[in-house]
Amino acid sequence: MASGLRERWRVRARRAIQERALDLFDERGFGAVTIEEIAAAAEVSPSSVYRFFGTKEGLLVADEFDSMSQEVLEEILDLDDPVGSLLRIVLRYESPPERTAAPAGEQPPGPRAEPGPWRRVRYFFQEPSVRMAACAALDRASQRMAPMMAAGRAEMTATQARVAANALVFGYFAALEQWYLDGGERPIADYVEDGMAPLRAIWPSGAAPGVSRAES
Repeated sequence: MASGLRERWRVRARRAIQERALDLFDERGFGAVTIEEIAAAAEVSPSSVYRFFGTKEGLLVADEFDSMSQEVLEEILDLDDPVGSLLRIVLRYESPPERTAAPAGEQPPGPRAEPGPWRRVRYFFQEPSVRMAACAALDRASQRMAPMMAAGRAEMTATQARVAANALVFGYFAALEQWYLDGGERPIADYVEDGMAPLRAIWPSGAAPGVSRAES
């Protein structure tokens, strides 16, 4: 229980640092802000920012799914319906985070903020270095998913599993970019479900879409 509480608090701490960084990026521009300035704004040490995110670009592209353990990934990824799994992750991502108390002896990570995804995701498509970092994160996700798909579907070869995994993660990124180009006014899940519809034929045993939305 204690370890679960600490992990939830770590997720909230990461989000709080991201929000302070976004305040600075929005005010002064991505290139003009340093890790040290982000740390000062978030009232943490620069080493904490580096430990959580590695780089300034990583700060924007990182979320709890990027650092998810292999065991948790295997638990949430439905190999019969990975598109549905992705939709559920997106819906959870777009939901407001739960309020979590800090573990004993630790201070809360700054004020609570509950913005939508627009502030962070738009930098994926405005800053070339952030886009590269996002694509690297997607490639890491694909590398982890492909062996799971090959092992979980007897009829799928290793090559097919690799192609399917890349189609899934980079198809998600393409849907996300269309959401950005359209102004980010509708839920990301709308775009993910619509864009991923052709991929459902790869997993015919998967459930029907759980979010009945279509582009108009």
